[in-house]
Parts: sequence; structure tokens; C-alpha cells
Amino acid sequence: MRPPRLPRVVALGGGHGLFASLQALRRVTSDITAVVTVADDGGSSGRLRRQFDMLPPGDLRMALAALCGDDRDGRLWADILQSRFGGDGPLAGHAIGNLLLAGIWEQLGDPVEGLDMVGRLLGVQGRVLPMSTVPLEIEADVAGLDPGDPSALALIRGQASVAKTPGAVQAVRLVPDAPPACPEALAAVEDADWVILGPGSWFTSVLPHLLVPDLARAITATNARRCVTMNLAGDGETEGYPPSAHLELLAAHAPGLRLDAVLVDPSFVRGDARFERVAAALGARVHRAPVRSVDGAPRHDTNRLAAAYAELLGLVGWPAWR
Repeated sequence: MRPPRLPRVVALGGGHGLFASLQALRRVTSDITAVVTVADDGGSSGRLRRQFDMLPPGDLRMALAALCGDDRDGRLWADILQSRFGGDGPLAGHAIGNLLLAGIWEQLGDPVEGLDMVGRLLGVQGRVLPMSTVPLEIEADVAGLDPGDPSALALIRGQASVAKTPGAVQAVRLVPDAPPACPEALAAVEDADWVILGPGSWFTSVLPHLLVPDLARAITATNARRCVTMNLAGDGETEGYPPSAHLELLAAHAPGLRLDAVLVDPSFVRGDARFERVAAALGARVHRAPVRSVDGAPRHDTNRLAAAYAELLGLVGWPAWR
């Protein structure tokens, strides 16, 4: 069977959610651009951004690792990128991939050129880009932190703090509030066949892409089809939010956003009678597919998610032609 032209896919997100999506997508197409959040301020990434005033490398590193090949060298490179130094010295906790990116950025002075260089070195399948050319901060309005007034809103600043807050996140913003989008990311969105948002931490990995004005405009204006891939369970940031509320949050943070598809595991939306209706209000058809790990754990199974993406993207005959 002669393979069809592979679709051009832009995947937006960050952290483990984007990692799962990219691992699945590279089994479906080789024309992938990952657009990654750059607001991490915790751990190794936080230390490096504070010391060198650079983009936090951690989520970008994970995206590169996800796009490494399945051969021996590809798996070895992925493991090296993700490995961390132990002990209690100045390198303790740093990921090797973070230091590699930081060193190359220091030499080249251009994050995109540095990411492309590392991508060539590793032989990754696709391209990894930051969503913005400057490091960002996330601030959130959070309810439930004052026992005397549970409805009172508190301001929480920093991705790591927002992700761990025991309160209920109501809304998020970026600092600065109108950051410059990465030009290469804008071009990729404009040229894409599909733009896929999620899965991932909803307030700190998914929604931030819609808060970069030029990127949000590109996402809403592109001729590409737009898909949201849902999580498999509520994360700490969205504890208590039903699945339909996740979609409503997208609409609230990006008025005018229209979707073509929402990909979701049936187990996540069971009992949410509003989900189909909210998706339809955004223009989307709901695609239900068993993408949860076969052991039932709340993580995406790579092969199942790849099969769901192949069906969604209309790749008849996959994986016979891969």
C-alpha cells in the first residue's frame, strides 16, 4: 500500500501530557512540531532560568526525549536527556538534557537554533519550539485558601506553586501579560493540517498557549483542524472540575475558539451529561476511544493513543504502511 501524505501536526502543551501525545503522534506522522510552555519555575528548570535568565528547559527537554526514535540510539538518547544527577552537590537534581540545552543556548544565543541543533544531534522525529521567546510566569486566582471565607480569591504566582495549591484555581494569567510568540511556532500553526491541544495540566500546561495573544490568534485563525485531547482524570489543578468544565475553561480563556474534535477516553466522561453539549457548543465532535493504560492507571497508553490519533487524522490503513 502506498502511504498517504503524512499530515502536518502541531501539538501544544507541556510536561508529561505533551510527552504522551508526542510519543503517540510520532508513530502516526513524522511531520510534527511541538509547541511547548515556557513558564516552569521549579526544580532544575527554575534554577537555570534564575541563574542564566533563559527559557526554562525542562518541558522542551521532555518534548525532545518524546520525539527520539525507538531504535537503540534513540532510546539511549532519550534516557540520557531525562537522567538527573544525584547527590547533594551543585549539580544535584539537574537533568542532563537541561544542562545540554542551557550550554548550547549560552553559546548560540538563540533558543530555537539551539533546539534545532539538539534535534539534529538526537535524530528526533519532528521539531520542538517554545511557545514564547521569553521566559514566562503564571499567576492564578485561587479560591478556598481562607477557611473563614472559602470564596475569597488569593493570588498565587509561579507555575510550581499554582500546580501544588490546595485551593481551587479559577483563572490564570501570564506575566508579562502579552508575551511575544515564537515566530516559528506561528508559522507551524498556520501551515498545519491539525493543531492538537492537550493533554496535560490544564491551568499550567494547556491554557497558557491561549494566553499568548499572537499564538491564540494563530490557533483560532488557522485553516487546520483543531483537536483537544482530554486528560484521563482530574489533576491537582482541576480537582472537582467535571470534564465539561475543562472545555468551558478553554472557551473562557479564549473567546472565539472553535474546535473540530475532542478526543477522550470514555471512562473520564462517564456520568458527565453535559460533556457532549459543551463540546458541540465549541463546534466539536466527540471522539471516544480507549486510550487509558491497559492496567487501568490514569496514563495514556502510547499504542492506543496512536491508534486513536490515526483514526482521527483519517489515516486509513495505519499501521500497515508505517
